[in-house]
Amino acid sequence: MASLFYSNSQHVDFDSVLAMDDQGMVSMCQGLMASGLAGFLGCPAVIYEAALVDFFENDSVREGVIISTVAGQLVEIPEEWFAESFELPVDGLGDLSVIPKDAIFDARSIVSLSGEPVSLSGRKNQMKIEFRLLCDIMTKAISVKAGSFNAITVEKFSLVTAIVCGIRMNCARILFSTFKKMVTPGSNKSKGFAVQISLLLENIPNLELGESSEFPASKILTDKTVHRFVSLNDKAGAEEATGVRPGL
Repeated sequence: MASLFYSNSQHVDFDSVLAMDDQGMVSMCQGLMASGLAGFLGCPAVIYEAALVDFFENDSVREGVIISTVAGQLVEIPEEWFAESFELPVDGLGDLSVIPKDAIFDARSIVSLSGEPVSLSGRKNQMKIEFRLLCDIMTKAISVKAGSFNAITVEKFSLVTAIVCGIRMNCARILFSTFKKMVTPGSNKSKGFAVQISLLLENIPNLELGESSEFPASKILTDKTVHRFVSLNDKAGAEEATGVRPGL
C-alpha cells in the first residue's frame, strides 16, 4: 500500500548525473542545485512503509502545521523545520503565479527543440530532452499533481522557468504549500514526498518507524536511468514521426 505514495515519485543522484558526458543534462542538474533543491531531491533515499501508511491515514493541517500520528505518537511538522531539514531557500518568490511573464516568454524559446516558442497548452515533446526530464522532475517531485506527465501546464512550466532562468524561489514555502495541499481532503495533489517524510520521521526521537526499505532504483535519476529516459524518448519520437506504434 505504501508504494502508492511514491508510484510517480522522482529522486536525483546528483553526483551520478553531474558525471555524465552530456552537457545538457549536466547543465539542467546544475540548475536544480543552484535553485536550492538539491537537499530535497537528493536526500538519503530510504522509505519507512509502515510509518508512511500511518502518517497519511492520520494527517491534517492545524494552524499552518502538518500534524499526524505515527505508531500512536503525535507528529508535528512546521514549515521552519521542514525548510531546515532540506536546506531549502526561504527567500525569493513564494508564489509561482507571480513569475515574470518576460521570463516565461524567454524560457519558451530556451527549452524548445525546434527553436520556436513552445506552446503552454501542448506536449513536452516540443522541448529538448533535458528539459523534458526537468519537466518530469517538477511534476513528480515538486508539484506532485495527478494527471498527464506529457502535457505542459502553466504550473509545470512556471517551475521549469524558475530553474532555467535562475529565478530565486522561496522553495521552502512552495514545497510546504504543496505538502499542506497533499494532506488536505479533496485535494488534487497525489500523495508524495515519501522519501522526505521518511527522513523527517527518522529524525523524531523515540518514534517507532518499523523496518526501512530502499527507494526503488528505477525512480532515482542516475547516469543509467537518464540514458534509459533518453532512449525511450528517442524511440517514442521516431514512432511518432513515422506513425508506427509498438507492436504494429
